[in-house]
Amino acid sequence: MTSEEAAVEMSRLSSELEKHNRLYYVEGTSEISDREYDEMFRTLELLEDRFPEHASANSPTKRVGGEPIDGFEQRAHDVPMLSIDDVFSEGELGEFFTRLQKNLNAEKIPVTIEPKIDGVAIALHYENGELAYAVTRGDGAVGDVVTENIRTISHLPLRLGADAPAWLEVRGEVFMPNAKFAEMNEARQEAGLATFKNPRNATAGALKLLDSREVAKRPLDFVAHGRGRIDGDVPASEKDFRDLLEKFNIPQNKPVYNAETFEEVVAAVERLDVERHDLPCATDGAVIKVNDVASRDQLGSTSRAPRWAAAFKYPPEQKETVLREISVQVGRTGTLTPVAELEPVLVSGTTVSRATLHNQDEIDRKDVRVGDTVIIEKAGEIIPAVVKVVLEKRPDSSEPFNLFNAVGGKCPSCGEPVVRPEGFVALKCNNPVCPAKSANQIKQLVSRKALDIDGVGTIVAEKLVERGVVNTIPDMFTLDAEMLATFNLGTDDEPRMLGAKNAAKIVETAKRAETAPLHRWLFGLGIPQVGESAARELARLHKDFGELRNSKILPVLAEMKTGDRKEDNPEIAEFEIASEVGPTVATSMLTFLESEAGIVLLERLAELGIDPQSDNYAPVPPKGEEGAGGVAGKTFVITGTLSAGRNEFKERILSLGGKVSGSISGKTDYLLAGEGGGSKRDKAESLGVEVISEEEFEELAGS
Repeated sequence: MTSEEAAVEMSRLSSELEKHNRLYYVEGTSEISDREYDEMFRTLELLEDRFPEHASANSPTKRVGGEPIDGFEQRAHDVPMLSIDDVFSEGELGEFFTRLQKNLNAEKIPVTIEPKIDGVAIALHYENGELAYAVTRGDGAVGDVVTENIRTISHLPLRLGADAPAWLEVRGEVFMPNAKFAEMNEARQEAGLATFKNPRNATAGALKLLDSREVAKRPLDFVAHGRGRIDGDVPASEKDFRDLLEKFNIPQNKPVYNAETFEEVVAAVERLDVERHDLPCATDGAVIKVNDVASRDQLGSTSRAPRWAAAFKYPPEQKETVLREISVQVGRTGTLTPVAELEPVLVSGTTVSRATLHNQDEIDRKDVRVGDTVIIEKAGEIIPAVVKVVLEKRPDSSEPFNLFNAVGGKCPSCGEPVVRPEGFVALKCNNPVCPAKSANQIKQLVSRKALDIDGVGTIVAEKLVERGVVNTIPDMFTLDAEMLATFNLGTDDEPRMLGAKNAAKIVETAKRAETAPLHRWLFGLGIPQVGESAARELARLHKDFGELRNSKILPVLAEMKTGDRKEDNPEIAEFEIASEVGPTVATSMLTFLESEAGIVLLERLAELGIDPQSDNYAPVPPKGEEGAGGVAGKTFVITGTLSAGRNEFKERILSLGGKVSGSISGKTDYLLAGEGGGSKRDKAESLGVEVISEEEFEELAGS
């Protein structure tokens, strides 16, 4: 291939990869298999290595982050990044609208209303259709260049196409989705690491990292809501600007409401206050903007904010309550977590009676004590948290709380000494048969996404461990229905028997679970860092626990360093290992397999004749799409009565490379419908989603 031919092919591959990134991350669908995508990606990498003079800084291969930088360059904004004036009441909002009417000499003023995202303001500069650089707001005149970190946001387009303006500056917010933030904090807390206060702080901290490879591990997202410099045709209205964003597949802030009168503005602000709690990101207000650009120019700006926009700030959803006591929970890995037990209070539509205090460092920082009156809010709109103490209401008898002293230096569940491992902020119990750890492990094992053992909820699991019937996971498979029927879930004074029916259900489903596929067992064992996706990939690479113990793959992965590429390692390249399994998962898996507790557990399972087998074993992926038919890459919703349970169909779809969602949207490819399912059928038809029968699904699956 000549240099000129390489340049053309690299440009084509980059455009194709960007297209498929958008389809996958934004539209939730796919036109090609993962293997085809990986082949294109690898080809582009090889061409970039061979012809570096044609390699673009915006290549899809740069998404994962590059080498750490020494510090951030600073850059002046072509157009100042102004703030927006806040209004805090309906009266102040009315004054803002009256000023618009007076200065524009009109009764009706077309405006838009959209959520105010609680994120980090960023300006993206595209030159001739390619991302040139990204810069933070800074002081409004000068900001930090964070281009490498922004490139790690998977669905953000780096190339806009040939018909893009010569220069386009898009402004918006970088944020962490609430659910992803909660998952990240939960994982950090369980690992004994410091947690983040809220999504915005976590986002700001991520953007300040000098190693974009670390940034790539954070669940960052972006939405656009404004513009700066544009060389070319300038949009005449907010609608025209949003049409431009839509044209180039740039994610934009939604929903957007339109209004012309003050009454309509108030109604939209109130509606958004209700609907914003269902948005995937944290919000703290509603932004009202004049729609027409000519009117904006007429209104002008002050030195700090435009006169044509205002941000209505919703009252903080914080409530006062009393902290009754601080209890201590022991997680399945032994981490001790202090929990504030509160006088119940209504916050953001739900009653809150407990809030995590994370660890001793958090307690010390906020000086939280039993008996304090505290301010409660939902961090990231979802997680109850103690914001601060109302010191003027503190009882005279209050004393500082020390977690180690409160538990007497011993695990509150098993009485064994607790330790604070080096580099961790949390206390841990290392007793492998700690009852609290065992109870939590059992709850994980029997959960629907793991072995799905009916009848063993929180109370039953805790009582089985508390009364010594179950001490370890294998004990779940030695339970006797006759004994369980008279098992006391209550107290000696107020006994409550489990009953024959429930006992039979537990024993029957536990027997069935013995032959559950390997990936369900791996997830059910609660091995740190091994989630559903990682468990499924591990099961693809290994047919059973015996192969896992003698794995040739895991040691190689565990030795890899951040930034190393699996496909470049000749020992494991042929396995095409998914991103869900990397050095962290491999190390955690090896730690479990080599630990005394892990060895004893697997030996005991073998003694019971339990030898879970992989149901998706294919360490070296087959060429092409044999067996996947038309399922791979497609998103399904399942409804109605089918010949088998929905979970069975879900597992089948996942094993064939498809996806399963619980609700229908424009991104759904198929509604798999049995008898019934009327409401979902109606929604599918209204959205143009194809409804298929079980027989049609079998044809898609290639059976």
